[in-house]
Amino acid sequence: MNMIATPPPAEPQLITVSAILFSPEEERPRIITLNCRPSHKPSQGMCPIPLVQSYFPDGQAEGIVLTQGLNGEPLRFPLHLWYSPTALQKGTPLNRAIYHITSGAAPKAWCGTVIVLKFNGSRRQGYADAGSNDLPALSAYFLAYK
Repeated sequence: MNMIATPPPAEPQLITVSAILFSPEEERPRIITLNCRPSHKPSQGMCPIPLVQSYFPDGQAEGIVLTQGLNGEPLRFPLHLWYSPTALQKGTPLNRAIYHITSGAAPKAWCGTVIVLKFNGSRRQGYADAGSNDLPALSAYFLAYK
């Protein structure tokens, strides 16, 4: 009888997706590649976990999910926005990329880094590549956010 050798269990593979980086130092948002760790906890759903900590010096990042775009239209692909909740208190520089896409008209000053990922559907079980087509919905959000 032949034994079939089974390979050792592999480390979970990182998933990479394109995300939009709004960096405080840059005039325009840019597309970055972000690694996500697969989620193995069914309680948290199967959505991978984006590894955004390296972009937030204090290690604190909070996520907001945007489900509406321009004029309150529901987004087919909701956006997942990560930001530092403590950037404003710490006197972190104003985010120039957000200032730029809103032409300085946003009622709330966004400080520090903001990273945006795009879900691959309304059930939010994974991410698709975010890109410049998502900027109008983001601009509308920053303009409406108080």
